[in-house]
Order: sequence, then C-alpha cells, then structure tokens
Amino acid sequence: MSDYAFVPGGSLKFKGQGEKKKKKKSHSSSDRAKASDEINIKLKEKERVTRASGSASGEEETDAVAREGSPSRRERRRRDGGEDHMTEAERRFLETQKKRREQRVKEMAKKTHKERVQELNAKLDSLSEHHDLPKIGPG
Repeated sequence: MSDYAFVPGGSLKFKGQGEKKKKKKSHSSSDRAKASDEINIKLKEKERVTRASGSASGEEETDAVAREGSPSRRERRRRDGGEDHMTEAERRFLETQKKRREQRVKEMAKKTHKERVQELNAKLDSLSEHHDLPKIGPG
C-alpha cells in the first residue's frame, strides 16, 4: 500500500519539454523608422534616374510609385512597352471563359433552390438502375 501512497499532481511531463521556449524579440519603432527611411531613399534615387533620362512619362510613373509605394502590374507592363504578354488566342479564350461564367451565374440566379432540387431529382429518376446503390445485407 505504501508504494501507491504518493500521487504526483499536475499535468504529464514529456521528454525534451523541460526547456523553455525563447520569446520572439519585438521590433522597436526605431527599426521601422530605419526601414521606411531606406525605402524613401531608394524612391528618391529612382526619381533622379528617371529625370536624368529625360522621360516625361517617367516622372509621372515615379510620382505614382511615390504615392503607392511600388508600381502596380499594369504600370510595369505599360513601361515595358506591351499592354499584355498574351496572344490573341489567349485573350479570346479568357473572354469566352468570362462570358460563360457570367451566363452560369445568371442561370443560377434565375432558379430557386426548390427548382434546382426538382431538376436534380428528375435527372436522377431518368438514370438507369445501373446507377442505383445495391442493397447490402438482409432486409
């Protein structure tokens, strides 16, 4: 009986869990300020480079970059010279896909849930017995 007299309390301890986890170091506001200063310096350098090249559209782009932080995808494409890097066939394919998606949404919006359930039941009734689930076991 004396062997069972001592009952330790608390949760179970697992191997290797005795070490305490290190806390993540929080970043101070001075670190954030340094990072924002570096970004501003890079933006000013880009602005100087575009002004040196004499591009009037480059100044507009750097103004947009300064406002937004980084150029958007559309602006980069415009700068590179081409609006899109897709072929005509790819554009047509995407347009037809978009039209079909819109048509499906319109069709789904026309029908109520009850009508959709009735359509599904009618379709299942028209299928052959081959698609029925077989009965397994007695009964």
